[in-house]
Amino acid sequence: MKKILIIFIVLIFSLSLSSCSRAIGGDGEVVLYDLLGRELSIKKGSYKRVLCIGAGALRLYTYIAGSSNLCGVEDIDNLSLSSRPKMFDGVARPYLIAYSNDFFNLSSCGVGGPQSQVAETEKILNCNPDIIISEYEDIEKANNLSNTLNVLVVVISIGKDGVFDEKVKDTLTLLGKIFDKEDRALSIINYINSEKADIENRVKDIDETTEKNVYISGLGNWGTANHLSTAQNYAPFKIAKINNIVRGLIKDGIQSIDDEKFLSLSPSIDIMILDAASVKNIKTLYQENPHMFDTCKAWNDGEVYLELAYNAYYTNLEISLANTWFNAKVVYPLLFSDIDIKDKLDEITEVFLGKRLSDDIYEYEYSYSGYSKLNKAIITG
Repeated sequence: MKKILIIFIVLIFSLSLSSCSRAIGGDGEVVLYDLLGRELSIKKGSYKRVLCIGAGALRLYTYIAGSSNLCGVEDIDNLSLSSRPKMFDGVARPYLIAYSNDFFNLSSCGVGGPQSQVAETEKILNCNPDIIISEYEDIEKANNLSNTLNVLVVVISIGKDGVFDEKVKDTLTLLGKIFDKEDRALSIINYINSEKADIENRVKDIDETTEKNVYISGLGNWGTANHLSTAQNYAPFKIAKINNIVRGLIKDGIQSIDDEKFLSLSPSIDIMILDAASVKNIKTLYQENPHMFDTCKAWNDGEVYLELAYNAYYTNLEISLANTWFNAKVVYPLLFSDIDIKDKLDEITEVFLGKRLSDDIYEYEYSYSGYSKLNKAIITG
């Protein structure tokens, strides 16, 4: 019992280190801990040349500071370049919609994208940053980069549960402290918490085990997927108490089940929700095998819905939150009858990015005009 108590105290102490700061000098310098637990000496609000590297780093920075003080940008986020990674161009990235014009004239700090998962030291050095926000979650690489360039490197993280992951809140809090925008960070965190609480309150009397079987399909992970890509621990389903039909898989996280597993589930799928980015791949498979959904109850009943693609160079947190509302509204329409999902998306992007972006998001090729029941002709045509 004594050993357990000691372990518990150590855990509490370790957790507190990640969320607190302490002054270490009279010049406003404080110690903070990044998402890898690295102790960093920070001069709050003093950084004027910022670089963001790795999937999702720039997105998270813009939530806190917009496009201010950036001295470079990865090629994948600079739409003015003809030669750059373009695999995500058909999928909306709200931060890019909001700030792409501001990125045009910035120097390159690397190629970026899933095929270039390395920090490009020479390009970073040419940008002359005084701080680097990194999503490369490796202690040795972070320390080496900092030592090589003599520049502060701060590692952030999103975690596995999208907008609801505690690492998101820790990252927003950390960025708020570093750039002296703690009120901004707190306002986003409070909004996420209030949205989560609102959804949970609406479904509090639901026993999901007695509700319709719902299949989340086409989840992307380092690229687009097809109808076999799913997750048993899909966060929006957990928040909205939606009965996830793929419970009991071997592992957590996004994964592909095999055709045999899908066919065994198909007759029991009451509702299927597709990540819109997967439609093009599903269409290709359908052309090869037009009988692939013949036994799928949701397909035959017209109960297939499109949610916005939320993974594009890591997670679009505002879309992840909007998808949760959409999923809940699809499965429990009476409980969410007051929610207009397009208005909700506008509200969310305004909180995260200061702009109402639903019209722009819906215009993207792989948004298929936004949240909706699936028009089968998109796949069968």
